[in-house]
Amino acid sequence: MKRKPLVTGNWKMNGDTVANRALLSALRSALDAELLGRIDVCVCPPAPYLVPVAAALDGSGIAVGAQNVAAWDNGAYTGEVSATMLADLGIAWTLIGHSERRALLGETDADVATKAQRALAVGLGVIVCVGETLAQREGGETESVIGAQIDAIAALAAKADPARFVVAYEPVWAIGTGKTATPEQAQDVHAAIRARLDRAGAPADRIRLLYGGSVKPASAQALFRMADIDGGLIGGAALVADDFAAICRAAVPA
Repeated sequence: MKRKPLVTGNWKMNGDTVANRALLSALRSALDAELLGRIDVCVCPPAPYLVPVAAALDGSGIAVGAQNVAAWDNGAYTGEVSATMLADLGIAWTLIGHSERRALLGETDADVATKAQRALAVGLGVIVCVGETLAQREGGETESVIGAQIDAIAALAAKADPARFVVAYEPVWAIGTGKTATPEQAQDVHAAIRARLDRAGAPADRIRLLYGGSVKPASAQALFRMADIDGGLIGGAALVADDFAAICRAAVPA
């Protein structure tokens, strides 16, 4: 069973008003209604730009997601943005547990699960990121590391609407390095993730699994042809309209 592809652009901490306007205008021109009827596309700008980006994309068929969500409801949590706030703004998705937040800000598997629970409770779609470091891969720990990350969210996956629950595999060693897993390596991990979700009682055949690790137009098509890869979580290439559009076109089912 092949699921509807999803391509998500993670802008990370990049962009400004002028650059964003140019990028979004180019994306609206490049991604036509026919293409957007065959795949789902989402962009995740930094929090200060969520509202203007959503306004610029209104009616385009391109969804908007946040890069993070608070682990708490509204209250005395200075600097945080709650799931209810994102939902109130009409934001469709949120990334959760990106490797940079795990590594730089100490987010744990338990934190990721709590954030996913908060987001799902108010109707947000979640893209939960999992992945291993180079040391973990070379140490033969890929399966155990990712398995623990999946186990932390498995109960949520079992109850959630599979259309709004996505897992993104991002090998940490391939993010921003120019390296990428081979399609076969990526497929092996995606297949293991799907099997783990299935064993946990989640509707694994309906949950979309994305690959994120220096995806470029030249590598996208081979990756997206793999049976268990349902699209991509795109970093640097998401900031270049032509590259992001090419990756979206590569995701269109044959």
